[in-house]
Amino acid sequence: MPIKPFIMDHPLIQHKLTWLRDKNTGAKEFRELVNEIATLMCYEATRNLPLEDVEIETPMGPAVTKVISGRKLAFVPILRAGMGMLDGVLALIPAAKVGHIGLYRDEETATPVEYYCKLPADIAERDVIILDPMLATGGSAIDAITQIKARGCRSIKFMCIIAAPEGLEALGEAHPDVHIYCASLDKCLNDKKYILPGLGDAGDRIYGTK
Repeated sequence: MPIKPFIMDHPLIQHKLTWLRDKNTGAKEFRELVNEIATLMCYEATRNLPLEDVEIETPMGPAVTKVISGRKLAFVPILRAGMGMLDGVLALIPAAKVGHIGLYRDEETATPVEYYCKLPADIAERDVIILDPMLATGGSAIDAITQIKARGCRSIKFMCIIAAPEGLEALGEAHPDVHIYCASLDKCLNDKKYILPGLGDAGDRIYGTK
C-alpha cells in the first residue's frame, strides 16, 4: 500500500497559495511566494528527523539539548521549475547538498524526457527530498525517483506545491515507499494534462517566459 500523502492545510501556506494561483501575480512575486511556501513545507517535511542529546555551555552554565542526529540531507529539484523551491528549503537547511535532474514534458505524449542528471556522489547515504512545484501526471516525479533509487538511495521524499489526483495515484503505485508532501490536492487534469484549477505552467511563471 502506498504511504498516504501529507496535504498541508496550514493557514499561511493556503494564504500564499491563493496569490500564487492568481493570474495577475507577476514573476517576481510568484518566485517569492514559491520560495516562501517551500520553506514552510520543508519545516513539516523534516519533522521526523531524529535527534540526539549534546551538552553545550550557555551564558548561564551547562545544558543538555538537542541536535539532528547525524542525518545527511540532499535536495534534488527537477529542472527547471523545481529550482524555484530550492532557495526556500536551503534557507532552513543550508548545509544540505544539492543534485539536479533535468526533465521536460513532451507536448505530444505528455511523458517526461530526461536530459540531465547530476547527483551528489554520496547520494545513497543521504535522505533525499525531491522538489517540483507541480505533480500532474506523475511522470517526471516517477522518473526522478527511479534515477535516484538506481544510485542506491532508499530514503526519499517528494515535495510539491500542487498535486492532481492522477499524479498522486501514479506516483503511489510506482513508488509506494516514498512520502509525498503537497500544499493542495486539486480537482483533476485537463485534456492537455495540466492541473485544474492549478496555476498554469509553474516554470513559465517563475521565470517570466510566457
